[in-house]
Amino acid sequence: MGDGALKYYGAPIKLEKWLYRPRPTTFGRVRIFCFPPAGMGATYYRLWAGELPDTVEMFAVQLPGRTMRMAEPSMTSIRDLVESIVSAIGARLDLPAAFFGHSMGAVLAAETARELMARNLPSPVHMFVSGRRPPHRPDPTPPLRGLSDDDFIVEINRRYGGIPQAILDSPDVLALLLPALRADVTALETFPAKPRPPLSMPITVFGGDRDLLAPRSELEAWKSETTASVDIRLFPGGHFYLDREGSTVIATILETLAPLLDRERPLNASA
Repeated sequence: MGDGALKYYGAPIKLEKWLYRPRPTTFGRVRIFCFPPAGMGATYYRLWAGELPDTVEMFAVQLPGRTMRMAEPSMTSIRDLVESIVSAIGARLDLPAAFFGHSMGAVLAAETARELMARNLPSPVHMFVSGRRPPHRPDPTPPLRGLSDDDFIVEINRRYGGIPQAILDSPDVLALLLPALRADVTALETFPAKPRPPLSMPITVFGGDRDLLAPRSELEAWKSETTASVDIRLFPGGHFYLDREGSTVIATILETLAPLLDRERPLNASA
């Protein structure tokens, strides 16, 4: 999909292949790049733009095989996804950037930041990760990718509770969404859990206090991912606590980025 335009709450949306920008702004001082959880598209964050001030411009990463890129085959490699994401956001790093990633998005955010550092490109000034252990920690649960579709769906819902009942009751819709979800699970399960060069930016870690797959002990392990500070914030709920606590999470992000938002916008920053 090339650049195009459509309407979102009456405002034009800039479309790019890998990035979804729901509300362009010429007043941005910080750009936040949001990375979606497994099986979901950039529109998972579509309502966030309405809660962000004009000084924060949001881009959500749009992976192939879902929503606006449904016709494209999904990718099954974290490494390949990161390479493509780095290429897509490189031109958008003329302003200070922050990353936010939930679940699989936390892995993509961390590895994208690591790749930017490896290439001596501007890296995010702050990273926010949610509902996921860090990439160097092995998965303690049995792999899912070899299960039949029926067993895969049952186990995904048992572990994460992330498939709404309305979709479970609609076989045609489920069949459309399943390939992307299976591809993402394969990408995560085949990504080696091993120590990597540490990041250098502060990290804020969010989680649900009833998320059995990302308990506080796993969230604390993010302290090994960076040489800077790590702050842990827990909210009521399970793995998808973010669906209810999104406004509070956004408020925490804005509070963290406040020193940058108070600065003058660089004169050479592009719109």
